[in-house]
Amino acid sequence: MTLTDISTQTIDHWIAGATYIGASGDYAPVTNPATGVVTGRVALAGVADTQAGIAAAREAFPAWRDTSLAKRTGVMFAFREILNARKEELAAILTAEHGKVHSDALGEIARGQEVVEFACGMNHLLKGESSENVSSMVDVSSIRQPLGPVAVISPFNFPAMVPMWFFPIAIMAGNTVVLKPSEKDPSSALWIARALAEAGLPDGVFNVVNGDKTAVDELLSNPAVKAVSFVGSTPIAEYVYRVGTANGKRVQALGGAKNHAIVLPDADLDITADAMVNAGFGSAGERCMAVSALVAVGDIADELVAKIAERTRTLVTGDGTGRADMGPLITRAHRDKVAGYIEAGESAGATVVVDGRYVTATEGDAGDVTDGFWVGPTLLDHVTPEMSVYTDEIFGPVLSVIRVDTYEEGLELISNCQYGNGTAIFTQDGGAARRFQNEVEVGMVGVNVPIPVPSAHFSFGGWKASLFGDTHAYGPEGVHFFTRGKVVTTRWQDPANRGINLGFPQNV
Repeated sequence: MTLTDISTQTIDHWIAGATYIGASGDYAPVTNPATGVVTGRVALAGVADTQAGIAAAREAFPAWRDTSLAKRTGVMFAFREILNARKEELAAILTAEHGKVHSDALGEIARGQEVVEFACGMNHLLKGESSENVSSMVDVSSIRQPLGPVAVISPFNFPAMVPMWFFPIAIMAGNTVVLKPSEKDPSSALWIARALAEAGLPDGVFNVVNGDKTAVDELLSNPAVKAVSFVGSTPIAEYVYRVGTANGKRVQALGGAKNHAIVLPDADLDITADAMVNAGFGSAGERCMAVSALVAVGDIADELVAKIAERTRTLVTGDGTGRADMGPLITRAHRDKVAGYIEAGESAGATVVVDGRYVTATEGDAGDVTDGFWVGPTLLDHVTPEMSVYTDEIFGPVLSVIRVDTYEEGLELISNCQYGNGTAIFTQDGGAARRFQNEVEVGMVGVNVPIPVPSAHFSFGGWKASLFGDTHAYGPEGVHFFTRGKVVTTRWQDPANRGINLGFPQNV
């Protein structure tokens, strides 16, 4: 799929191994956020369209469930090879529809590919256990089996990586999948579907249903869907969890974040400043693991803020196909919302050290960027906990500095936040770092690592309002989520076991 294809296409669904033209007749525009130009339209599934995707997954499930692990692994390895060989194609799609710069798009694909590679080797995690002769001539074994059709509802900010957190593990475990991508940047999901088909995945095992709340509600209520994986904002995550579980589904719903980095007085401030710029402004701050709140302990704030500001002013904001460090925001409405937070912070007394509201964007291959959705990197100092720039998830390139006197004050600030996704500590003191990782009430912790996204053989997930459900994404917890246990107790017929006995069975 080329950029020319994107600019002229109607983006339909992918059901049962082929393009599926929906019956609803509803469409939404797909826009290049660097130019503000509508580049295509995406079909929005009605109830009947969504049911068609679910039906295809349900029909494909029995055969895929019974497909050998060896054949499943072969398909996933083939997909991995296609993904690796053609990642430039997928990266171009990400830049065109999301706006992230090319290097960031390649990074997204690489982190998703880690989970694909984990799935290729996860067969040992599907093993059960066995005990012989637990009672006279009785053996007991446990096995893990797939659930059936499962749904993945993914966000706009990582349209390739987040689906890859879920579907490789679900498919390798023997499930079938219906993916509902964001309607803002849906083309990467279709690229993935075609690549899986090319890799040999049978029709109906992976389906893509584009849409909005109508499609989501059908996935949450349809009894054929056995589990739902979601990533998005906290209000929607809570809704997905509540409705999905009320309909008897297993649900993992990853919500929003307000990720803090606490900087102790002994930290290397040059290394820390580099990390804060990278973690605060990468992907225009549209990351659930972005650092948006910097907690400066003691008397280091003035020097640290100056170093961050110096680096921030060198960043180039512009079209991701050009020589930019940071791209646009996803929509004009979101651009205005982020700019409004900066204004609110300034009005509340925060110092605007670097102001991204009036940035001049650079052009790239896509053309004129005058109507793009631009907010440049923004640094706010003297932010206090009652300001909206601190309490709310802005999801933009805004880094707020909060000054505290002690480690204890900073720890309390972080642990009291309603979100508990990711956090980091910058220090050269191993004892302080160990204490922090033990005490902080957050699900993922970095020590001198600003974006502590776990590698694929661990699991990703936060605490509190950042996760609804008790199972984190990918890794061993992902395998557990997409399988269920069954215990088999076996005794072969033996004449010695004849007779009537209505008593409760005993192990003897």
